[in-house]
Amino acid sequence: MPHIKVQTISEDLLDRFVDASSYVNFRADSLNGKDVLFGVTSEGEEFLLQLKRESDSIDMLKYDKITRPLKVKLIKDVIAGIADEMDLKVEQSNLAHSSGKPPLASKYLKKIKDFESVVFPFESVAIEVGFGSGRHLLYQAKMHPQRLHIGIEIHTPSAQQVLRQIDLQGLENIWVVNYDARLLLEMLPSNSCEQIFVHFPVPWDKKPHRRVIGDSFRDEALRVLAPNGRLELRTDSEKYFWYTLETFLDTPSSSVHIEKNRDLAVTSKYEARWKRQEKNIYEVHLASHEYSGTNEKSSKIHFPFGNCRYKEGLEERLPSQALMGSSYFVHIERIYRVADEGLLLRCAFGSFDRPEHKYILIDRAGCRYYASDPVKTYVNFQAHQKIAEYLNV
Repeated sequence: MPHIKVQTISEDLLDRFVDASSYVNFRADSLNGKDVLFGVTSEGEEFLLQLKRESDSIDMLKYDKITRPLKVKLIKDVIAGIADEMDLKVEQSNLAHSSGKPPLASKYLKKIKDFESVVFPFESVAIEVGFGSGRHLLYQAKMHPQRLHIGIEIHTPSAQQVLRQIDLQGLENIWVVNYDARLLLEMLPSNSCEQIFVHFPVPWDKKPHRRVIGDSFRDEALRVLAPNGRLELRTDSEKYFWYTLETFLDTPSSSVHIEKNRDLAVTSKYEARWKRQEKNIYEVHLASHEYSGTNEKSSKIHFPFGNCRYKEGLEERLPSQALMGSSYFVHIERIYRVADEGLLLRCAFGSFDRPEHKYILIDRAGCRYYASDPVKTYVNFQAHQKIAEYLNV
């Protein structure tokens, strides 16, 4: 991802730069490290850039993973603009724009907030979790033009690749979401989806808690699926197959169907390789057989901080260890100082198996999440209430 390495930036230049920059709104200095964060606004997007001390003579300016926008060109332009404004001595850079590539089809790129009160402009909806190269997603969209196909992919380059293919192939019935599928499912209306595809997810045999399939994912999928809708897992991992089968069988008002080595009309290059190696391909289908009650909880969830303001010494009163609730946790991972009367907090919180990672900006004027609110789930709301308690001490 975009970055530059530059000759060490003096403290005097950093102090003078923030007030004069057309990109940077604030500077945040780590209280327990040497890194610096810049709060940036460009083209209506808020995000952070990190200045990391590589050595005594070299600094690195790069994107921040939590707040990064999907548009890589935007990040590159801002880093290059800051380098010009500060007249930095660049030693190494990967900011050159690739030639010949079409622009991202941003019309089809959706953010998590787009699903808070979503209305689908198609007759039916299908979801693909972790679409990888996008071959199956693109094929399904072409075969079912009256159906909206929501592709969820946490790997940013894969999302970018599919957005380019949407533009090249002239497709209009795909939405791409660069986010965690487990969180997005909680935002979707009940009974709204015909199919959910989970093809060849990472097995995570040594870290099973990281698997996308689990009890909560299964339950949310059944809520989202319309009656007779189907969740389809496809995997080359025998361990994942048996794990999923056990997870799906422990479900009322549904049925389970198994397939082995079924040929599809379109396959990925990895599946083709596995078949040449004569590996088995397993499928587990979970079908919903009942109408789920309407899910209105997300529309009632908000994340206000009320009259929360920065108070002298707050950074010393914040807990250094993670707090574990019955169904959620809160961990303030790092604290940054903003000017003389503010803090930027990097936090992990929410569900144990699908946590949120967010920044919170608190100063004398108020308190807010930077650069966007958490996903509207009940566990995130519980964690938010505990965070608000901490900050109001």
